[in-house]
Amino acid sequence: MIELHLHLDGSLRPATVRDLADEQNIALPTRDLEELTHEYLQVPEDCTDLVACLKRFDLPIRVLGTPEAIRRAAFELTEDLAAEAYEYAEIRFAPQYARFTGYAQEEFVEAARDGMREALKKAPSMKAGLILCCMRGDDNEEENRETIRLAARYLDSGICAADLAGAESLFPTERFAGVFALAKKLDVPYTIHAGEAAGADSVRAALRMGPARLGHGVRSIEDPELVRELAARKIALEVSYTSNVQCKSFATAEEHPFRKLYDAGVHVTVNTDNRTISGITLMEEIRRIRRRFGFSEQDIDVMQEYAKEAAFGQL
Repeated sequence: MIELHLHLDGSLRPATVRDLADEQNIALPTRDLEELTHEYLQVPEDCTDLVACLKRFDLPIRVLGTPEAIRRAAFELTEDLAAEAYEYAEIRFAPQYARFTGYAQEEFVEAARDGMREALKKAPSMKAGLILCCMRGDDNEEENRETIRLAARYLDSGICAADLAGAESLFPTERFAGVFALAKKLDVPYTIHAGEAAGADSVRAALRMGPARLGHGVRSIEDPELVRELAARKIALEVSYTSNVQCKSFATAEEHPFRKLYDAGVHVTVNTDNRTISGITLMEEIRRIRRRFGFSEQDIDVMQEYAKEAAFGQL
């Protein structure tokens, strides 16, 4: 299996969240793992929108406050993926959160890389790479530029690309043109979260920044001409059906356009987004979209081939 869109902080083992909180003297709302998982880590059933979904990252980000915590998280996630017979995965996280606890971004990058590599030594049949996320915000231009510079420094040494993540409806992609200009200058490949909480215009805005592919991109269905453009240009979409439904990208699960995009020739790929926060694995995600949209095994193979073609790293 191949997965291209997977957030480290959204995929922590609940027991690890508790351990890391204890190690850093962070008070938890509960020590019961089931309650911790369902009430504070997973997206609630009555979630209203993406911004509400993003609140579930608050606790994971707090406990990932040291390089050792980042290293452990990267090791365990890679280990979990290997146990599920992954062929390749791209794991993403935002190293600029290091500033909250007084560390340098570079320390977080090296810690994540070391943890991932340690796990890969035990899984020789699997490959993986890290995507460094820039973050949407009002006052973090220099932090985002530092993330891009680190992606360039460690490119092909554990790091495979950069990304722009965060609340797209609050911070439009156009504000970050300078960050993408730097990425182009330094030959750093990148993807962009777009068309998840915001509409088709956000996808067009992201495309103007020149990404190799797009995170989510499902709201492009609102613009038939845009859908045709995505198909013609073979721009891969990193689709996460369960996450999209939970975060109310569409009013109902039935409205999700996975099948329509696939049938239109768009290079859609299957992803979990956040294993813990969404309570999902890639195999379960595949089962769900097969039930919902009637995809055949051959269709899933086609999507996996799309993912292989769009991968930033070497498979």
